[in-house]
Amino acid sequence: MARPLRIQYPGAWYHVMNRGRRGESVFTEGDDYSLFINTLLEARVLWNINVAAYCLLPNHYHLLIQTPEANLSRCMRHLNGVYTQRFNKIHGQDGPLFRGRYKAMLVDADSYLLELVRYIHRNPIRAGLTTALDDYAWSSHRGYLSDSSKWDWLHKDFVLTLFSVKKGERKRAYRKFVTRGDQEKLSGIFARKKIAPVLGEADFMAWLKREHAGEQINEEIPETRIFVPEVDAIREAVCRAYKVAKGSLLKSRRGMANEPRNVAVYLSRQLRGDRLIKIGQDYNFAKYSSVSTIIERTKKQVGLDKEFKKRVEKLEAIIRSKSQEQT
Repeated sequence: MARPLRIQYPGAWYHVMNRGRRGESVFTEGDDYSLFINTLLEARVLWNINVAAYCLLPNHYHLLIQTPEANLSRCMRHLNGVYTQRFNKIHGQDGPLFRGRYKAMLVDADSYLLELVRYIHRNPIRAGLTTALDDYAWSSHRGYLSDSSKWDWLHKDFVLTLFSVKKGERKRAYRKFVTRGDQEKLSGIFARKKIAPVLGEADFMAWLKREHAGEQINEEIPETRIFVPEVDAIREAVCRAYKVAKGSLLKSRRGMANEPRNVAVYLSRQLRGDRLIKIGQDYNFAKYSSVSTIIERTKKQVGLDKEFKKRVEKLEAIIRSKSQEQT
């Protein structure tokens, strides 16, 4: 199984969920729900996370959390692992409880935080477990409406301020908002069989590419491909810089160097991490060994020729910038 994409940085927001193995229940009785919540509170203190919303259903859970210390993986390893140990001990079981790695969607909080709070809290209605949110005991919905100190741990005040500048109107605005149906766009996203690792608008995605692309690209994690520029973006930038037609990037010149083609091939490897056989297909090479030769030769030229290096670095910057704008 491919490893999931984990983008971590201080202050990041995530929608996290996990399901029981083979669809089995992870909460079989009221005490199990309480045990998970207590374990969540424990993880909150140990790893300094902010829990803005949660909802527990018989065979899965949803969390909306913020990680001031960029430690999502450590926190979730504790939460899932410790809960599994405690559940198994109580119920006389052993082995995995959850079906595998948890899913964590990095969230553009400026655009989707409130929508996710509503989506998470409305899960019991969509699952047919209740017709009234106030009646469901195993979510943080009641905490948003309560003044009791037992909910002081919930990171709700920050969320409620987004509803109104007037403190007296916040809960009323929240209740009105959450009782309406889910946003159609968000419902569509979560209805997909494969959920994207990032939920964000264009400016957020551009920021992610600019700040985190270099450290994230990993062949073992297919989802990191969201950070790479398209092949056409590389071709267009090279053709514009060298003032040549795209067709020239697909042709070899017997006895002559084709610098634009060589640079495009080199950048496909550098910026996209494509395999040699794919680059060969993209640029019409009969043998992938020829691709390897060009990449090594161009890499050497970058190290020896200062002017050539400047041209290539300028192209890299242009391609990265265009890729960020189009995300």
